[in-house]
Amino acid sequence: MKIITRTGINAYPLLSRGKVRDIYAIDENTLLIVTTDRMSAFDVMMSRPIPYKGVILNQITLFWMDMFKDIVPNHIIESDVNKFPAPLNPWLDQLEGRAVLVRRARPLPVECIVRGYISGSGWKSYQADGTICGHTLPAGLKESDKLEAPIFTPSTKAQFGQHDENISRECAAVLLGDSIAQDVEEKTLAIYKRGSEYAASRGIIVADTKLEFGFIDGTLHLIDEVLTPDSSRFWPAESYEPGHSQPSFDKQYLRDWLKSQPWDMQPPAPTLPDEVVEATAAKYQEAYRILTGKELGIN
Repeated sequence: MKIITRTGINAYPLLSRGKVRDIYAIDENTLLIVTTDRMSAFDVMMSRPIPYKGVILNQITLFWMDMFKDIVPNHIIESDVNKFPAPLNPWLDQLEGRAVLVRRARPLPVECIVRGYISGSGWKSYQADGTICGHTLPAGLKESDKLEAPIFTPSTKAQFGQHDENISRECAAVLLGDSIAQDVEEKTLAIYKRGSEYAASRGIIVADTKLEFGFIDGTLHLIDEVLTPDSSRFWPAESYEPGHSQPSFDKQYLRDWLKSQPWDMQPPAPTLPDEVVEATAAKYQEAYRILTGKELGIN
């Protein structure tokens, strides 16, 4: 496998180059999604990649999508690069492990977030007025406390370089319609319940996660990434202690390092030292190993 920060496939049109993923149009119904090793934090791109991060994100997503396919269908068509269209053959060594063919979906205009613990922007909101996205919570909660029950806290989708905006369930219903909003809330909570229970059995607390859905032929599908270290907060259960932020298997380590630097959170970001790149890569690889029970198999 290769470390990939940018693809240059000229056999098909490039539709978008996001924070992490390069997306190509195979035909009017099929997309190629390539998850690169690019890293962003605080909506700013880092100058150095995290080795094999894209492979880990892709493989963890495939693992979860298979586990949740009875809750909601997903957009995956093929993940074996040897079964990709022949025009992609010159790039198979770049695509191995990190690329999928998917059905093209019409994404919903909201991101579906579920929180089982109080942390991050949810903790800040609670400190301000005792609520998170319209949910009134009990008084006296501490940072990282487990909530009585997981809560659905959707957000709008912002362009890269801007910040998503947390919204209430009522606002989501206005954007989506009552029926669709209720459907995605139920599916989001069901996915979180199963995923967090499985992760707990492996010693990982899923504090919160972000999911995306879209319509394909009129049916709601799970799309994009699922319960990865980029879209979730993963905490080691053995060291969990409410009252402060938690050590994590996600990019919180990188965020904490960046916040310790004399940086105003505007581009360009500080250059990541070797030890930060290596430690972040190790955290992603450890999350993959613990969740799937497999080694990454980097050659």
